[in-house]
Amino acid sequence: MEPRKIDWDMLSAIIGKHRGEKWGLIPLLQEVQESLGYIPPEAIAPIASALKLYPSEVQGVIEFYAGLSLKPKGKHVFKVCRGTACHVKGSRSILAIMKKELGIDEGETSPDYKYSLETVACLGACFLAPTMMVNKEYMGRLSPRKIESVLAHFTESKEEKP
Repeated sequence: MEPRKIDWDMLSAIIGKHRGEKWGLIPLLQEVQESLGYIPPEAIAPIASALKLYPSEVQGVIEFYAGLSLKPKGKHVFKVCRGTACHVKGSRSILAIMKKELGIDEGETSPDYKYSLETVACLGACFLAPTMMVNKEYMGRLSPRKIESVLAHFTESKEEKP
């Protein structure tokens, strides 16, 4: 699996919807991220031009917000919560299992672009601690056994795991 190729026609259409709207930068970036899985660095200049901003302003916004990325992500993005409640309930061991099973460290994407592993300050689901988000789905009350089940669901087969 490879990162999605940049569809310049689609990107132009997204930019066109927000042309001239400086306040539209974040919605534009979110739409690009949603469509491509990341914001290609090559898209910064056309975005800046359309919104009459400096490229450094666009890049600064991308780098400020943790939900935006200049790097392609895997097909499945695992976000392990590191908030206080999750930490107390064992998120550190959940993260260790994820690293071992996926063969990647936090902040990394597998070479085949199937998986990305991230940590987040808080997912806001403390009552389900420890929690993790996979793509847009919350997983709560995690345990080592439950992690095996989650990974089995999101990996094609045990043999294909990185």
